[in-house]
Order: sequence, then C-alpha cells, then structure tokens
Amino acid sequence: MNEQLLNDDDVTLYGLFVEAFTRLKPLVHRDLGVPDTWFEVLLRLGRTPGHRLRMTDLAEAVSFSSGGFTRLADRMEKEGLIRRDPDPADRRASFAVLTDKGSEALDRAMITHVTHLRNHVTAPLAAQDRNTLERILRTLRDAND
Repeated sequence: MNEQLLNDDDVTLYGLFVEAFTRLKPLVHRDLGVPDTWFEVLLRLGRTPGHRLRMTDLAEAVSFSSGGFTRLADRMEKEGLIRRDPDPADRRASFAVLTDKGSEALDRAMITHVTHLRNHVTAPLAAQDRNTLERILRTLRDAND
C-alpha cells in the first residue's frame, strides 16, 4: 500500500470536501415538505428565467440519468408541481415547466431551506471565509464544466 498517496494533501482536501457535503446535505434538506430530489428540480426551475428548462438539461443539472429523471418528472407532474410543454424547435424534446402549485411548494420549502443554510453553512463562517468559499466553489465548477 502506498502510504505517501494515502496521506497526500489532495486526497485529504477532497475527503474533507466530501465529508462536509455529506454531513450538510441532510441538514439543509430536512423538513422541506417535498423529497430532496424534487426540491432540487423545483429550485432549478425556480431560479431559471421563465421557470422552464429542457428535460435533458434539467436531468443533467440535477445529476440524473434521462430514464431516472423521466420517472421523477412523471411523479412530479402527477402531483401537479411541474408540467411538460413540447419544444417547438424540436419535436423530440420537451420542457419541464414550474406550475403554480410547484412554485408554492418551492416557496414553502425555501423558507426552511434558507434557515437551515444560515444555521449550518454560513453561520460557522466569517464573511471573508464565505466569500473565499464561494470563489473556490465557482472556480472548481467552472474549471470542470
């Protein structure tokens, strides 16, 4: 076993990132009134101009396979949280659109979510650390797009 690689600073840094995310996710997604996967979809649609995204783009944004996302969208559509509109530019594609009921569910969930974010994510950080973390996360996201 290569002890040098096992104790590499980059391995430790990534491990800390994963551990922090793993601990935070259930804390900031609890008591939202919808499953956390549904919340992610509602949040993406809510933050997108026009509150609509192509199904394939939305599936990618929430890290779902197209088949898995189709089943998720079916359940959300059945609950009235989203609807599907055909893409006039591509007959094979459709848009997921946030409905009024979905918007109301998102509003309710966001009140709880923001409270949890403030308690568990931003409260332990100094303002400068928060700005640094945001810059770092944006850099990592954009470098690996």
